[in-house]
Amino acid sequence: MRLLIVEDEKRLALSLAKGLTAEGYAVDVVHDGREGLDRATTEPYDLVILDIMLPGLNGYRVCAALRAAGHDVPILMLTAKDGEYDEAEGLDTGADDYLTKPFSYVVLVARVKALLRRRRAAGASPVHVHGDLKVDTAARRVWLGEEEAELTAKEFSVLEHLVLRAGEVVSKADILEHVWDFAYEGDPNIVEVYVSALRRKLRADLIRTVRGAGYRLETAP
Repeated sequence: MRLLIVEDEKRLALSLAKGLTAEGYAVDVVHDGREGLDRATTEPYDLVILDIMLPGLNGYRVCAALRAAGHDVPILMLTAKDGEYDEAEGLDTGADDYLTKPFSYVVLVARVKALLRRRRAAGASPVHVHGDLKVDTAARRVWLGEEEAELTAKEFSVLEHLVLRAGEVVSKADILEHVWDFAYEGDPNIVEVYVSALRRKLRADLIRTVRGAGYRLETAP
């Protein structure tokens, strides 16, 4: 799952990004409304955390512009304001939920998970079965045959991205962009490390390397 945080309080934004990354999400952060709108309209995000009081373009206008353009990405609005009018205005522009600062990080994570569950419930089943591999993207659990595999948050995120595109060749760059974040500047070979870990924990022939192109999730015959 890939999230976008649009928040001009840099310390708060980076703190949220760090926590959500630890939860297993890929997180991008921008601090300006116009940049947030541009990123949200050009990149495939699963959820946007959007502050209201932003430079360039406020959160209400960003949200309204996204909805007017037909983007149905879930939007969780944040604000230091408090009052029924502000909440109503935010929801009227198309936001899915609303959180007033200061808020508990635990509450924010719960709201994020609830919005993502709601979106999944409106679409495909969160349980994906490919041969003897079963992946529940809502519960973040994996089984190979009858045995449940214990994966780290990042291992699960890499597997999830391959499962959602089972049978397709997925490039290393694509995995980096969706599992890490837009601004990742580390060693791209980190993907190979996690693919190797998945092969050890699941089955060596589960993920095939397509030389020069990327990886493809195979299913058992």
